[in-house]
Formats: sequence, C-alpha cells, structure tokens
Amino acid sequence: MNGNQKILVLLIGPPGCGKGTQAELLSQSLGLFHLETSQIIEDKFKNAEPDDEIINRQKEIWQTGELMDSALIEGWIMARMTEVIGYSAGVVTSGSPRTLQEAEGELPKFEKIFGKKNIFPINIQLSRVESFNRNSHRRICKMNRHPIPNFKEYENITTCPKDGSELIIRKELDDPETIGVRYEVYLKRTEPLWMYFKMKGYHIIEINGEQSIESVHADILKAIEKYSVN
Repeated sequence: MNGNQKILVLLIGPPGCGKGTQAELLSQSLGLFHLETSQIIEDKFKNAEPDDEIINRQKEIWQTGELMDSALIEGWIMARMTEVIGYSAGVVTSGSPRTLQEAEGELPKFEKIFGKKNIFPINIQLSRVESFNRNSHRRICKMNRHPIPNFKEYENITTCPKDGSELIIRKELDDPETIGVRYEVYLKRTEPLWMYFKMKGYHIIEINGEQSIESVHADILKAIEKYSVN
C-alpha cells in the first residue's frame, strides 16, 4: 500500500460476523479510525431530547431489529467521517453502508475522499445458525464498547481485557427474536449491496467469518494487501 494514501475498509456482513472485532484489529494493525455505525446511533439516542419525535420513532424501529431511515444514517455517517478523516491512516467501518439507498448516497462521497482504488468492500460471511449462536451470548464493554466475541477463550471473563470495564449485553438487539429479525433484514436489505458494488466495478473481498478471530484478521490483511494499488 502507498503509505501516503488514506484507505477505506467497509466491513459488511450479518449480525455476529465479527465486524466490530475485526474493525478494532484493523484499527490497531493499519492505524485506521474505527467508525462504528451502532455506536453513532446509540450516541444519538442517548443525547437526544426526550421529546424528539424523529429520534424516538427511529429508536422504536431500531429496537425491533429493523433498519432505521437510510437518509438519516447517511447524514450521521458522513458527518462523523468528516470529523475523523484527518487523524488516521484511513477509516474502517463496521456496519455501513447497510442498504442500497445508503450506498448510493455514501459511495460517491467516499470515492471523492479516498479514491475508488483505495476502497475495500469486505464481505464477512456467516451462516444463520452461527449468527444466532454468537449474538445470543455476545457482550461489549461498558466504557468503550470493545466487542467480546462468544468464543470459548472469552466465556469466563467478567471485565474487558482492554480497559477493565464492566461487560454488558445489548438486550435491545441480542434477544432471540430480534436476532432472527436482524438476520432476515440483512438478507433482504444489505446483501443486495454486493451486486451494487460489482456493478460499480469493485472487487468484493469474501472472507469466511466462521474461522478463528486471528484467521479472519489475517485473511483480511492479505486481501487488502493483494488488491492495494501501490
């Protein structure tokens, strides 16, 4: 990779595929800023006025496992991108874009910022069964939202290994019914993105998300290096 050129890595996949975990690792390995869609959304909810009807309605939608208004999310994502772009070697997103409408709005702006050759759409693949298994037990840390995967090596820990804060479960998103809804929503509204990216001339990097965390990370790094234009 050209060390002077910022890159954008788009980690996309079904719930529980490890987008957040892999984004954290890429942040460390490549010096990328982790732009996490779910954190942006939750921060907006937390800081909203109690009588904000738009935010309250969007929160109701979000809690069911459905996707929120695409135009609203696009605005939040681009605003955050503008804030952080100057402070890193690039950006890695976990969970954006999520719909064709978001991609149609965001991709031209991403290309203007990074250049098409420096954008890497990565499809982290995960089966429905494995998605349910991972989401029904996964946790994040309370302080900085570090993801704690539902893997055997993490099952007995009670505090975050990175910052020592309490581990919590996102009850709004990870109850069994909502997990099922979220996977179906992914198939219907997010998976069509891959055809869109191909139509736009992008190479889709496909990664087996059912490997170990280390293997998934290694495969992503190899793919980025392979398809980077020096």
